[in-house]
Amino acid sequence: MWNFALKLLFLIFIINTTTTTLVSATDHIVGANKGWNPGINYTIWANNHTFYVGDLISFRYMKNQYNVFEVNQTGYDNCTIEGATGNWSKGKDFILLDKAQRYYFICGTGGCFNGMKVTVLVHPLPSPPSSNNHSSSADQKSAAATYQILSWSSSLMVLVSVVLSIWF
Repeated sequence: MWNFALKLLFLIFIINTTTTTLVSATDHIVGANKGWNPGINYTIWANNHTFYVGDLISFRYMKNQYNVFEVNQTGYDNCTIEGATGNWSKGKDFILLDKAQRYYFICGTGGCFNGMKVTVLVHPLPSPPSSNNHSSSADQKSAAATYQILSWSSSLMVLVSVVLSIWF
C-alpha cells in the first residue's frame, strides 16, 4: 500500500513541476467606477494604464443610451463612425486587444463630442524574466496573471515516462 502511495505522490509531483504559468491578461475597465459616460477625461485614465497584447478593455454604460465604436485616428479626431472596424452596444462590453498597436474608441451616439472617446497604445508582451534575473519590472507586474498556459506536450511525455518506469 505504501509503495502505491509513494508512486502516486511522485506522479503528482512530476505533473506539478512540469506545469508552466505565464502572466498575460488584464481587464482594463474604462473610467473605472465612473464607467463610459460624458464629461470624463479618458486620456488621463488611459495614461495611468499599461496595455499589453492579450489584455481586455471593458466598457460599462447604459445600454440604450451609449455604445462603443472602434475607429481609426480620423474617426477619433472628428468623432465620426465612418469606416468603423468594431461596434458594441450591450452595456458591458469586453474587447480583446490582440495586436500591438494604437486603438481608438468613441461613443457613436454623440457622446464623443462630450469626451466619450479613448485611445490606448497596446505593447507587445514583455519577455519572461530569465532564471538568472530575479528582478521584475513594474510593467511585468501590471500584466496581472489571469491565464495559465500548461506545457502539455512535455508534461505528457514526462507523465508517460514516469508511469512506464513505475509500473513496468
